[in-house]
Amino acid sequence: MMRQYELVERVAAYKPDLDEALLNRAYVYAMQKHGAQKRASGDPYFSHPLEVAAILTDLHLDEATIAVALLHDTIEDTDATRKEIDHLFGAKIGQLVEGLTKLKRLELVSKKAEQAENLRKLLLAIADDIRVLLVKLADRLHNMRTIGVMRPEKRARIAQETLDIYAPLAGRMGMQDMREELENLSFKHTNLEAYETVTARLEELKERHAGTIDEIERVLSDRLAESGIHADVSGRQKKPYSVFSKMQRKALSLEQLSDIFGFRVIVETEEECYRTLGIVHCTWPMVPGRFKDYISIPKQNGYRSLHTTIVGPSRQRVELQIRTRAMHEIAEYGIAAHELYKDGIDGDEQDRRLANESSAYAWLRRTIDLLNQGDTPEEFLENTKLELFQDQVFCFTPKGRLIALPRGATPIDFAYAVHTDVGDTCVGCKIDGRIMPLVTELQNGDEVEIIRSKAATPPQAWETIAVTGKARSAIRRATRMAIRRQYSGLGQQILERSFQRAGKTFSRDGLKPFLAKLGHREVEDALAAVGRGEIASADVLRAVHPDYQDTRAARPGVKSDESGWFSLRSATGMIFRIPGEEQGEGAPGASLPIRGVADDMPVHFGPDGAVPGDRIIGILEAGKGITIYPIQSPALAAFEDEPERWVDIRWDLDAEMTMRFPARVRISALNEPGALAEIAETTALNDANISRLMTVSSAPDIAVMLIDLEVWNLQHLNRTLNQLRGKACVTDVVRVNG
Repeated sequence: MMRQYELVERVAAYKPDLDEALLNRAYVYAMQKHGAQKRASGDPYFSHPLEVAAILTDLHLDEATIAVALLHDTIEDTDATRKEIDHLFGAKIGQLVEGLTKLKRLELVSKKAEQAENLRKLLLAIADDIRVLLVKLADRLHNMRTIGVMRPEKRARIAQETLDIYAPLAGRMGMQDMREELENLSFKHTNLEAYETVTARLEELKERHAGTIDEIERVLSDRLAESGIHADVSGRQKKPYSVFSKMQRKALSLEQLSDIFGFRVIVETEEECYRTLGIVHCTWPMVPGRFKDYISIPKQNGYRSLHTTIVGPSRQRVELQIRTRAMHEIAEYGIAAHELYKDGIDGDEQDRRLANESSAYAWLRRTIDLLNQGDTPEEFLENTKLELFQDQVFCFTPKGRLIALPRGATPIDFAYAVHTDVGDTCVGCKIDGRIMPLVTELQNGDEVEIIRSKAATPPQAWETIAVTGKARSAIRRATRMAIRRQYSGLGQQILERSFQRAGKTFSRDGLKPFLAKLGHREVEDALAAVGRGEIASADVLRAVHPDYQDTRAARPGVKSDESGWFSLRSATGMIFRIPGEEQGEGAPGASLPIRGVADDMPVHFGPDGAVPGDRIIGILEAGKGITIYPIQSPALAAFEDEPERWVDIRWDLDAEMTMRFPARVRISALNEPGALAEIAETTALNDANISRLMTVSSAPDIAVMLIDLEVWNLQHLNRTLNQLRGKACVTDVVRVNG
């Protein structure tokens, strides 16, 4: 285990003006707090934060980041507190340590949700200070190096999480060495058989082509020296996971891969990069389509280099990367190579300057901001993975702005990459001046012009077309908002009508003081809840006007006694009495008690309902009592051979009854946005209620729905159906049992 003075010496080697006292305090404090704690391997627990600190010294990070590495597990795994760390080391270091603390005792429904919440918290902490990410990646790297002592299932889960999240995140920050090591350690524990097979084959190829590699390295070094270019030329072999993933992705055999062997050529200036490229192409034939200029157009993580593939002396394809020394440091260490970590600048100032100077950090901030806008934990995890796994294409706006997108992206992704408002109002596109479908897969160098309309909203189907997490999140959010606006408009109309019937005046502002009573924070949410039927308009009336009483005029032809019951009278004089709304019972379709000259018996309506004005019949059913059907119901055919079960009944209702009755209708409507809302609005405006809705069939143009309506009587039902037939979106309305 590294001693205290050794850690100080490692940092002093690249930062002579370090705050040695800070490192000493952090070392002693962490060692005391972890005390006799042991890791699963039996090693002292303090060896872990010490190794994390050592990894960060290899990246030449400042002493504050090294101190955070030493302290990163103290709040989670010891009795240390944020207040104590703030007091001893300053609020900034306390904030960083807390940002690295995992969520504990989190009651979530799934391991995936817990993983997503941990990731969300981590990314939010990273947005505050990038050093959180650097410590977390070093922490994960050491854990992966020592993962062998864990149970097989736990090893596999942690390794998969590393492949899904941490390795791509390291790559996005330009830290390629760390990414490759994380990938290979994870590969070994997620697919051992493939790891061993690929590793063995790579060893065979290395031995077979050792002479070719030496020859290319010697010839290239000599040619460059003859041209006055001082260069470091080094051969390398692709890592096992990189080889395996490319074989899987492109369905190729190992021998078909063109870049198993490669060379890095490091020169002094950009001009020498391009001169070197010319010398390489004059010496060996290049493979068409395999040249990439990441110096002129850097990757989103700041990576810059020239890539080309040649056919070597033994007809073996070999990849070359040509870059300057400064480019090489960024390529290897990414954002950790930034000079701001080595000159003693305060953390907040580092973040401000990094946001301006590092495209990788700027991308990370934008991604976190976009992904953290109200999605569920699972959606957040899915969209974050979409943002991390990207083989990029580069496209341009008509004004020449470069937009980097993942392979397979469409103009929809492009529009949202430009701006969320551009995506939300997109209705079409031009690619290189030609109008093209929005599902077109974009290619490198495409110039994309987005055609917009302020009246447009993104269709929900776009979510399945979009490739980027940003676009999917924005489409999902826009869809939710559109549905909310639709329901809130309907809810407002329902309340305006309800208030008008009660002799009251409705206003949105008048609703604000009563939102807490209705269980919502915003007026729009409360209105949408009314539109969806989650809140009854009468409940809103009573919330705003506690003294409100239902004083609706009696309907003609309806009778009741003082108890508030309505009655069905049989031909033999037996009276079946069913409680009305005031008793809180008797919802249509539920079992209803009857009272007569004989024993009490339950009564309920058949599945297609019946309303006052229908000729009705009762069927005695064992264990169910009496089921009421309209005389024209097709269901009565099943009882034709059992006349003893038929009971001749009729309506005998009270005038002051306020109960609704069920009727089932079949509606055919255009399958387009807003059709259902228009049907619901028409129903509500006719003072009817939808208690149940089921889609029977749905085609691209027509949707057929079964709707259970609740109405006062047959006249009310017919009026409602006629109003529905008059709507442009409705093609047919039929009562199911009529």
